[in-house]
Amino acid sequence: MSGHSKWSTIKHKKGAADAKRGKIFTRLIKEITVAARMGGGDPGANPRLRTAIQGAKSENLPKDRIERAIKKGTGELEGVDYEEAVYEGYGPGGAAVLVESLTDNKNRAVADIRHIFSKNGGSLGENGCVSWMFDKKGYIAVAGDQVDEDTLMEVALDAGAEDVRQDGDNYEVISAAEDFEAVRAAIEKADIAYIEAEITMLPQSTTDLVGKQAEQMVRLMEALEDCEDVQKVYTNADIPEEIVAGV
Repeated sequence: MSGHSKWSTIKHKKGAADAKRGKIFTRLIKEITVAARMGGGDPGANPRLRTAIQGAKSENLPKDRIERAIKKGTGELEGVDYEEAVYEGYGPGGAAVLVESLTDNKNRAVADIRHIFSKNGGSLGENGCVSWMFDKKGYIAVAGDQVDEDTLMEVALDAGAEDVRQDGDNYEVISAAEDFEAVRAAIEKADIAYIEAEITMLPQSTTDLVGKQAEQMVRLMEALEDCEDVQKVYTNADIPEEIVAGV
């Protein structure tokens, strides 16, 4: 499992049956609310909101809840004031971990995140300690049986993608963050179904983990993702698929 891409796609398969739907919805609503607060309630003029709504629809968040979240962000409805923060640290074996948080209580968030790191063989670090190891990119995963590589490459690269690469059974389409919307729109227009599509943090290189360190790293990632104040978690850990599936 290398960094975000495989962690995310394996987790997607693993969690399809046992996903905590309420927790997923809460994260989606938070992101929509903050996106609307920062950039306005019109998705046509607010790329972050547009991406958040797309993600919410892909998880079947009801339309009325999406609309309420937007109104809470724009102030039309009373809502919670969430603060954004990024925490950085190290997991087992020195693997880099980035944690994006949206919270109404920063003191609680940092205390909980620090505790999760220490409980699972990691440590919370200073700002900047690992963020330099990641690049902000557009990321789209397409199942290999949905399209042939040449077709996907032509569609994606013509729309501005930087790279199309094969990863196991899937293809990964990588773009600059600012080109993500155009690339995703082109893939959708070509009727190519994708597994996931988001702005993410991709590791520049990976750290191989095996055995107990790998198992402990999976538990750290899952514990962080279960934290109510955590939105997204990224790592440069490279973990065998069978360990991710088996923990």
